[in-house]
Amino acid sequence: MPVPGPGYSITMRISAPPAASTAGELTGAVGRAGGVIIAFDIVESTASNMIVDLSANALSSTHVEQITAAVDALDGVHVHKVSDRTFLMHLGGKIEVASKVALRNRDDLSRAYTPGVARVSQAIEANPGDARRLTIKRNTVAVVTDGTAVLGLGNIGPKAALPVMEGKAALFKRFAGVDAWPVCLDTTDTEEIIRTVEIIAPVYGGINLEDISAPRCFEIETRLRERLDIPVFHDDQHGTAIVVIAALRNALRAVGKKIGDCRIVVCGVGAAGNAIIRLLQLQGPADIVAVDIQGIVHTGRNGMDPNLAQVAASTNNGHLTGSVHDAIVDADVFIGVSAPNLITGSDVARMRPGAVVFALANPDPEIDPVEAQAHAAVVATGRSDFPNQINNVLAFPGVFRGLLDAAATQITDKMLLAAAEAIADVVSEDQLNPSFIVPSVFDEKVAPAVAKAIVAAVHPEPLPGGAKTTL
Repeated sequence: MPVPGPGYSITMRISAPPAASTAGELTGAVGRAGGVIIAFDIVESTASNMIVDLSANALSSTHVEQITAAVDALDGVHVHKVSDRTFLMHLGGKIEVASKVALRNRDDLSRAYTPGVARVSQAIEANPGDARRLTIKRNTVAVVTDGTAVLGLGNIGPKAALPVMEGKAALFKRFAGVDAWPVCLDTTDTEEIIRTVEIIAPVYGGINLEDISAPRCFEIETRLRERLDIPVFHDDQHGTAIVVIAALRNALRAVGKKIGDCRIVVCGVGAAGNAIIRLLQLQGPADIVAVDIQGIVHTGRNGMDPNLAQVAASTNNGHLTGSVHDAIVDADVFIGVSAPNLITGSDVARMRPGAVVFALANPDPEIDPVEAQAHAAVVATGRSDFPNQINNVLAFPGVFRGLLDAAATQITDKMLLAAAEAIADVVSEDQLNPSFIVPSVFDEKVAPAVAKAIVAAVHPEPLPGGAKTTL
């Protein structure tokens, strides 16, 4: 069952009688309504009244209303205002631009801007490669979206996508010191997106494509990689695939299986599913069976787009047909990147002993994790309120830190696999267990390890002075 979390966190400004029992009555009302109290602060107190700020986590907007009504119904109590702490965090946006240099006097201004800056511009004109050394290009990433496939929200458009892209930029800075900026495009035209990214590319050292719907995202990524001299990373594909491969390596270690002996079901063949399948194939599994909304992907199926036809041609050695319920029988691993509630505990029970289930649909997974745990040896989700969270933040900050530090011009599957290995290796042998197959997103060792692995993959031979990363 879901539990109240910080995604629906509120602070109620309450007036109440200054009695000894008031605190107990207020907290009791919140608890009976199913809320979880996280703070209780007395703002003001007089002989006749006190003002309290009571903060609590809830399940939904409806649940917030229920909690508020329960408190407001107490004798002598009135809820004056309810503040949504998530919305408060977003007031005015979550990121800003700050100067790295002091501008204290005329001399500083003359060097940072006119006339001194002209000399730097002329140097770059003479040697365009110096832009990486003398401008923000050396540490800047564009987070590009058209808002057509945002989180679990779908096609919400560029303005509504902006808070998500701001959050992504904040994560880049927090975990890897990368300066990222949201670029939300008011078009869904593939040609316009490609051309727009192409003409803004001089500012950036890398492009992070984000939340662009499939199959358009495949063409956009492919063509930008052909045209640009900076790496293009599609996080919905590559970030997810990196973390899934890392988690699977450790999950199979935990259950004592080798990937070469495993039959793997991948449910969902969009951006993430395609990339996961591609990286899995480089690991040499016994077989992969892909499943989408129309059932098992196989070569005899009609109406497949080129990407799906390519998946069909390289998977499903047993030529299975049918639904996900047929595909999962005798599978060792189930990886879901699709939709909620597609399988049940009885499906998992028909998998092989030591089953691994990654139910990654967000916010509601393909199966209730508790139900899956009754039959599987290892269960992972995309949620933060269950063990083994498969979260892209384990990958993309360190990946771009490494790409920028190595002055990479492209990104390859070799680099993606190197990143996955680095994440997996952060979990030591004595830490590894079925409930801990990936490190915490707040583990400070992750981003530097990934960055170092990327640099080594870009430059197999040590750079002059040794391969170094910023972190």
